[in-house]
Amino acid sequence: MIDINNLQRENIKNLRPYSTARDEYKGQASVFLDANENSFGSPLGPSDQNYNRYPDPLQLDLKDAISRIKGVPIENTFLGNGSDEAIDLLFRAFCEPGKDNVVLLPPTYGMYEVSANINNVEARKVNLLPGFQLDLEKIAEAIDAHTKLIFICSPNNPTGNSIIRTDIETVLANFNGLVVIDEAYINYAKQHTFIKELTEYPNLVVLQTFSKAWGLAALRLGMAFAARPVIDILNKVKPPYNINQSTQDIALKAIENIAQVNEWIRITVEEREKLSQDLVQLPMVRKVHPSDANFILVEVDEALKTYNALVEQGIITRDRSKVTLCEGCLRFTIGTVKENETLLEALKTLQTA
Repeated sequence: MIDINNLQRENIKNLRPYSTARDEYKGQASVFLDANENSFGSPLGPSDQNYNRYPDPLQLDLKDAISRIKGVPIENTFLGNGSDEAIDLLFRAFCEPGKDNVVLLPPTYGMYEVSANINNVEARKVNLLPGFQLDLEKIAEAIDAHTKLIFICSPNNPTGNSIIRTDIETVLANFNGLVVIDEAYINYAKQHTFIKELTEYPNLVVLQTFSKAWGLAALRLGMAFAARPVIDILNKVKPPYNINQSTQDIALKAIENIAQVNEWIRITVEEREKLSQDLVQLPMVRKVHPSDANFILVEVDEALKTYNALVEQGIITRDRSKVTLCEGCLRFTIGTVKENETLLEALKTLQTA
């Protein structure tokens, strides 16, 4: 049985977290003179008068609303300033700088390596197989006694495919560190989320976000779901008020409109399939990789030239041609129906130029 508390850094085991005024008093009161706030209000006006007060440091109301749609208890939920904060905190809480290492699986989301470098943690790279699936044998070879984290992005960015579920389960069952499954794009996939497996795997951490399907990228609100000991450690090392009040308020309002989100997901998946089929017909397109996300990876003739030509027409895509296993590829986010038509017409124009 994995002891999560023994996985954390030695100095974190003995860390006494900062105690906020809102931690020390949780009852009801009419006069708050404990947190050195501006008691007169905020310059935003009476309708926004609560912004002179510090927000709930544990975001309990928002976590309760998330719990109702995700089916995950509050005590198994962590909210971060984007998923990037949760990623960074996992390094800071569990990886000894200059001593421990993590396993990354390129091509994948670039922030895992950036966070490793910032925290002076060795990033051991095990490339995905040509079909963008896990190389289980080489992952096992890369792991040693100082391997604390393995990051698996599924659906994977930038390739778009879901990772075979049984392969992920094999890693979870055979690794004594934390397995972090980044599900930023799970809303667009047929594969089910791993949050239902939290009770089975004490070393499982699932990342999700409000930036993609929820359309709230500007808020920077990410979610991490894990066993209680992992969440307790993340709460211990996070900044006291890491999620501001306006973000909590807007996210609560958004959750009330889940029907709109589901409709956008349906349209995005339809457009993803249509655009994929249309792109295959273009002679300049060598391959359209299957996708379970809100983007598609497309191998084209002269990727950089095509990228620059699209920029000249005001269409911004992502050049992934220099990324491992993505040679010659551009990544197209699925836009609105009109935006997708504009992209397709622009590519046709380039084809005949």
